[in-house]
Order: sequence, then structure tokens, then C-alpha cells
Amino acid sequence: MRFMFVGDSMTIGRAGDYTWRYRMWQHLGATLGDGSFEIVGPRGTLYDTACDAPSSDAYADPAFPGPARRHLAGWGEGWQHMAPLIGPAVREARADVLLVSLGLIDLGFYTKADQTAANARAFVEAAREARPGIRMVLLPVIPNVRAEEDAPFAEEVVRFNELLAKTVADLADAASPIQLAARPHAYDIHRDTYDGTHPNASGEHRLAGEFAAVLHQAWGIGGPYRPAADA
Repeated sequence: MRFMFVGDSMTIGRAGDYTWRYRMWQHLGATLGDGSFEIVGPRGTLYDTACDAPSSDAYADPAFPGPARRHLAGWGEGWQHMAPLIGPAVREARADVLLVSLGLIDLGFYTKADQTAANARAFVEAAREARPGIRMVLLPVIPNVRAEEDAPFAEEVVRFNELLAKTVADLADAASPIQLAARPHAYDIHRDTYDGTHPNASGEHRLAGEFAAVLHQAWGIGGPYRPAADA
């Protein structure tokens, strides 16, 4: 089974991070067993804030294997950026499951809720066209610190999450299952992020835990999430 992580800055991570991708890789290894799954994707680096580029290999755990670092995520990239990329990416990597966290950057800088939802729909359709039978788990937007002070932005986040839920319902297909995750249980941007947006260690575990819960509860993949005994 081939898993691909798709996302924005919360998913690519910055130099020095573990990333929730790392936490998920640990979980899959613990519940599925090494050799029974593969992490796929066209990229593998972290974002380096010093040079403003996705050029760092400095993961918090240097033993994180190169093949497990693969992803399709980018700092400042959202649904509108990933929709044109997802078809070729899943076709080449033969991805079976997409774990997707997108939308915050779209609403913050690029598109309103309606267009963002249209881009999410285009993403799903492109993935299915390229890889019939692919499964997808989509995470709703978690309001960040900006939403606490910017009421119109907070309203767009709420509106998009409503539209995303409707999109997932509209696109339901037993041949290519799609699930909408929930906001991770007890996720608190003042405790689980380092800047009000990007996850710290506890936030990484909560994000991975939500994806793990959906995989296990909806499709019997893996098992309950149990954080590994590290930072």
C-alpha cells in the first residue's frame, strides 16, 4: 500500500522539524509492519527559512529514511497549486492513499471559500482520473491565530469547511473512497503550534493521530494511534 502526504507548510515542515509525516510513518510501521507499505511522492525536503527554499534535509531525526521522507507538499502551496500536480504525481508513484491537509494558505492569500472548494473538487477528480480506486482522507482547515483577530478570514474558514464537507459528500464513490477527517481532538493552536499555525511536536502527533483514526475506523487500515516514545 502506497501512501502520499499532500499539503502546505504544515505538512512539508521546516528545517529541524520531525513533521507529522514522520509521526505517521512511525505509526504505519508500528501497525502495518515494515515492508507492507511505502511512502511515495515527488519531493522529500523540508523548507529552509534561512534561504527561503524547500532545500533542507535537516529532519529532527536524521535516521528518518530517505524513501519515507517523500511527499507532495510545499510552503505557500494550496489546493490551487496541487490540483494540477496531483494527477501526474499519483500516476507516477502509483499512490493508493492520499492524506491531504490543504486550504489555510488558499484562504489566507489566494482564493475565497467558493473557489478554494472548486479547486479541492478539481484535485479529487484529477487524482481519480489518474489513479482509479485511489482513497483520500481530507483534513478540514484548522483556524490559525489570524482567525482570532480577523473576523472575515475566520468566516471564510468556516465557510470553506462547510463547502469541503459538501464536496466530499457530493463526490462519494465506493470505487474510490473519500473521507473527511475532523479537527484533531483537543488541538489547541496555543499549545500545539510554535507560531499559532505550524505544528510543534504535540501538534504533529495530533495531526497524525487524526489521519490514523480515519484510516483505521473507515477502512481498517493500521490501528489506534499510539505516539512513539520520542520528542
